[in-house]
Amino acid sequence: MTIEYVDAGEAIDHGALSAVSGTAPAVTDNIDYDRILNARSESHNWITYYGDYDGKRFSLLDQINADNVKRLGPAWIFQAGTSGQIAGASTYAFETTPMVVDGVMYVTGWDGWFWALDAKTGEQLWRYKHAVPFDVSLCCGNVNRGCAVANGKVYFVTPNAHLLALDAATGKKVWEKTIGDVRAGESASLAPLVVKDTLITGSAGGEFGVRGHIDCWDLETGEQRWRCYTVPKPGEPGSETWGDAEANAWARGGANHWVTGTYDPDTNLYYAGTGNPAPDFDGEVRPGDNLYTDSVVAVDVDTGKIVWHYQFTPHDLWDYDSTMEMTLFERDGKKLLGHFDKNGYFFVLDRTNGELQHVTPFVDRIDWGTITRDGKVTPRKYPDKEGEPVHFYPGPAGAKEWTHAAYNPNHDLFYVPVADVGATATRRRREFKEGQPYWGAAVQVDIDNMAGSVSAFDSHGVEKWRWRNPHPMASSVLTTAGDLVFAGTPTGEFIALNARTGEELWKFQCGSGHHGSPMTYSVDGKQYVAVPVGWGGWLEGIIPGMLGAGHGSALIVFALPD
Repeated sequence: MTIEYVDAGEAIDHGALSAVSGTAPAVTDNIDYDRILNARSESHNWITYYGDYDGKRFSLLDQINADNVKRLGPAWIFQAGTSGQIAGASTYAFETTPMVVDGVMYVTGWDGWFWALDAKTGEQLWRYKHAVPFDVSLCCGNVNRGCAVANGKVYFVTPNAHLLALDAATGKKVWEKTIGDVRAGESASLAPLVVKDTLITGSAGGEFGVRGHIDCWDLETGEQRWRCYTVPKPGEPGSETWGDAEANAWARGGANHWVTGTYDPDTNLYYAGTGNPAPDFDGEVRPGDNLYTDSVVAVDVDTGKIVWHYQFTPHDLWDYDSTMEMTLFERDGKKLLGHFDKNGYFFVLDRTNGELQHVTPFVDRIDWGTITRDGKVTPRKYPDKEGEPVHFYPGPAGAKEWTHAAYNPNHDLFYVPVADVGATATRRRREFKEGQPYWGAAVQVDIDNMAGSVSAFDSHGVEKWRWRNPHPMASSVLTTAGDLVFAGTPTGEFIALNARTGEELWKFQCGSGHHGSPMTYSVDGKQYVAVPVGWGGWLEGIIPGMLGAGHGSALIVFALPD
């Protein structure tokens, strides 16, 4: 693979602070809807966010397996650096999922960064830097979770709520669209998803009192196809769940879709998780269930209409976003959806109509409330009085933060990164002001008496094994046909577990905590496992005691020795 660099100054384009132009093979030219439909069948690549539309984060690669993983070692390391106008010492984190297409890796970072790398050597092919304003409002860290690839282009969003298409071979900008109102506090951090000839994105910024939305864009031109608001306005179904329409609670209700959804081509539905209502914790200003916050909404990808929904935490008073992955699987002839929620419960739904099949807890300590097997929710502890502190489990980072579980169909096992830590919230009334944080409480997360695990549950909600960790887990999990589960810890260890038993088989100290998503691929018949390492983001909500830990900003790629 050859690299043709030109002077960096020649490569600066409109909207970019800096870019280095080179050439990468035109490997994405033939990436289209049909190939993404069958993404798992080409497991040497990773061509969509979860590895496939179903969200399983499961790879068919098995060259690295439970027998030989103990020989795994670093193959190459890409040091991304920490530059950028808003890359503060504690704000950014390396939360991406790299994409790989036929030997080329595409990696997004904080602050509008994008890199194309040789997936075999780590050599940089080109880089792009979007100009992100210094004063952009961000709720929960200067982060980006990945990109999409198709039709000779790569697509990604920026902290100031722009959607960009770049030429995948050169890194040159093809088009750019504004997808949110940055002045109101909207931003963007999710990996776009290619569906048919369109691209689906979502908004972030619920903590600023914005109205969440999901958007669909034309792949070639960037023209908007539709917008689906996740909070109904007066007169729309569900608007009665926001109290008096004249109070306008719906207009600043949150419910942002800030983590990539999953898609079922048979139902033609996009399964989107939505965030918490605004203001957090203070429910008196938004009486009712507050649809469609803390929900999964099944959206018709052709029209943008919500076909069905299920709300995991009605009238949320604990900051329990439900934006995490909606994993699609089949059991006993049924098309199902599995979801591990921040509220501590594992839900299984019929994904054709949203009917609950069963719900079970997946973390030891839950005292905010109870949810029965048939889905009845009973709140028990919440900050209902001004100035009176209330302690509850799980804390606002949840029993599982945004980072993803994985599902191995060979064993019918879900592997979930668990956080077992509480918090104290003291309600305080805050008047809404556009562009300002709209929080309804002061929150202090526990700095001790915490735990974490990678826990394995079958699809019926029965726990099969648990790998314990002294700190809450805050990185995504990957599973493979090699009977392996990979995960990273806050203290820097990257581990491989036996997918059947949970036995720890291998670990490597990466020098910084893990808050991103590992993936796997192969080039020239050799399998690699890649993991972004860079500890940061919204640490005060996850593990405040580790705010001073080593930061890091490296992509580390592992392989077996030749």
